[in-house]
Amino acid sequence: MTTTPTTVSYTLEDVLDRFEQKMDKQFAEVNQKMDRQFAEVNQKMDRQFAEVNKQFAEVNQKLNKLEIGQVELSGEIKTLDEKVSGIDKRLDNQEFLNRGVLVALIVALIGGAAKLFGWLPTS
Repeated sequence: MTTTPTTVSYTLEDVLDRFEQKMDKQFAEVNQKMDRQFAEVNQKMDRQFAEVNKQFAEVNQKLNKLEIGQVELSGEIKTLDEKVSGIDKRLDNQEFLNRGVLVALIVALIGGAAKLFGWLPTS
């Protein structure tokens, strides 16, 4: 039994061309898949960045409102401080007057008691 040799009807150049075409096709498919994945990742990141920017803007607005409220409270505190100072001055004045009235009342009582009991000479 003799075997007949197999003959190859393709040239090496044809085989390499087909191999190269298959490789190019595979690389093109891989590149397309990667491009789609990159596009999806970019879209997701863009959405996330947009959401973060939106939240940052909301926080910034709240901070501005707090700063405005703080300025208003500071003004109200100054106004209240001035009112308290005015009330304090009036209270000091009232205490001085009350002390004077009390001293006059005590002196009058002592004088009346002295006259009543004869401690003071009568002319």
